Amino acid sequence: MRAGSRWDRTAWCWRWGTGRSRRLYVSRYAGYRPPLPPIRSTLMRDPGNWVHTYARWLEEARQGPLHDSRWHLRTRTVFPPYVWHAADFVRTWPHCHLDWSGYGWHGVVPLRPLSAEDAPRVRAHRTHARDGTRAPVLLWWVTALDGWLLLDGHDRAVAALAEGRTPPCVVLTRAPDEEDWRREAREVTEEARTRSWPLPGGVSAWEALAAAAMFQFPGD
Repeated sequence: MRAGSRWDRTAWCWRWGTGRSRRLYVSRYAGYRPPLPPIRSTLMRDPGNWVHTYARWLEEARQGPLHDSRWHLRTRTVFPPYVWHAADFVRTWPHCHLDWSGYGWHGVVPLRPLSAEDAPRVRAHRTHARDGTRAPVLLWWVTALDGWLLLDGHDRAVAALAEGRTPPCVVLTRAPDEEDWRREAREVTEEARTRSWPLPGGVSAWEALAAAAMFQFPGD
């Protein structure tokens, strides 16, 4: 089963494991091009607002993940430790499997081969990582994977991890369409009513409590 858009099909596909396996097998293709332009060192040292910058670049991209829908873009700095620092950050290429045997996955799938930690571009980004001037990577939450696709910043991610740091991230998620959130709002309001029980003593007991309260707080 392949992803739905023309841009997606140039990057990856997936299939389920057979039998009792709870593995998702993912294959990625060569030739992936990120939707963001190259980020120069001067911009990383004086970035302004990365979320606004990434949002503008995504809107201007000729090929990218956005389609006619509502999207949410925000920074994220905290992840469970297994996401970046364990096996759930996929380092194999081009095939991998995502282990769904526990309570979901939530890892990161790069869309191109990862560079070595001593590659020239990674070394340059490691300097930014040490200086705290690195640009965030761009992640896209994909429900079919129960995890993230790394859309941009592969070398920056490798550099941050090589320096023992978690890569700073801007995350892209699809927000519910208006019809979806209105339906969810209706479902919430149609839930069962809150139960209550009668006050022992009935009306006379209530009037006594009310009179005491009014005496205690006459201004009310």
